[in-house]
Amino acid sequence: MSDAPSPKSHGRLTARPSLRPRELMAEPQVAGAWTARIVTLFPEAFPGILGLSLTGKALAQGLWNLRTISLRDFGMGRHRNVDDTPAGGGAGMVIRADVLDAALTEAQAGPGPTLPVLYMSPRGRPLTQARARALAQGPGVTLICGRFEGIDQRVLDKHAIEEISIGDYVLTGGEIAAQVLIDATVRLIPRVLGNHDSLAEESFSIGNRGLLEAPQFTKPALWDGREIPPVLLSGNHAAIAAWRSGEAERLTQERRPDLWRAYAETHVDPAKDRQRSGASDQSRMYREHDKEPKR
Repeated sequence: MSDAPSPKSHGRLTARPSLRPRELMAEPQVAGAWTARIVTLFPEAFPGILGLSLTGKALAQGLWNLRTISLRDFGMGRHRNVDDTPAGGGAGMVIRADVLDAALTEAQAGPGPTLPVLYMSPRGRPLTQARARALAQGPGVTLICGRFEGIDQRVLDKHAIEEISIGDYVLTGGEIAAQVLIDATVRLIPRVLGNHDSLAEESFSIGNRGLLEAPQFTKPALWDGREIPPVLLSGNHAAIAAWRSGEAERLTQERRPDLWRAYAETHVDPAKDRQRSGASDQSRMYREHDKEPKR
């Protein structure tokens, strides 16, 4: 057995993996592009999923900018503390107003226009398609990713910060919520999506009248004993549009009564709505008792 040392590669530099893709975060950023500035304890969480697929491609092309501001850089003392115990007692810790205020000042001091500041919070107003559309039409947004028990109310009041929620549940931090808001917004920026006709047909869109999207199908025409609805293969575009409209109404009425009530106030005759409601109940009962696919 040879005692010769194992061969080594020559001419290689030592490689260190990075959680922050520098090619996507590099300065300078594109002037005039929609910009997301993120105040976070974990800047390495970005771009995350936003660096993939269409949003990642758009970021690399300069259709939008992403800049992170590390909250830890503005922490107090030798350990860069950003939080303290809640006034009045209680569990957990609260992000300090002075620390966050310094980070926001740095975020807003960047090049370009002053951006609206949003705090991702479960007590905020729900994020909607309309809100994402409005943000996409502006210059961008500064997002605060909270941690611990929240942030000092005084900094929210000073900067008139709007609180936004992505759902009635609590996350360990605001980074995932911030990525949800950015994804929902960036995809509405012109040229990010290749086919803008698809935006008009999506759930909650203006083109879809605020209804949920109708079911989608593709090849094969027969799969696992289940057929594509024949109308979709008929080539009759008027019939297909009518089918999709009816399915969108049916699904919205069954799954999102809140959306259906808003839609029905301006689009549906009350008598027809009651008739549809009865038919929908019968259809639902039928589907529950007949789950076997066709053979």
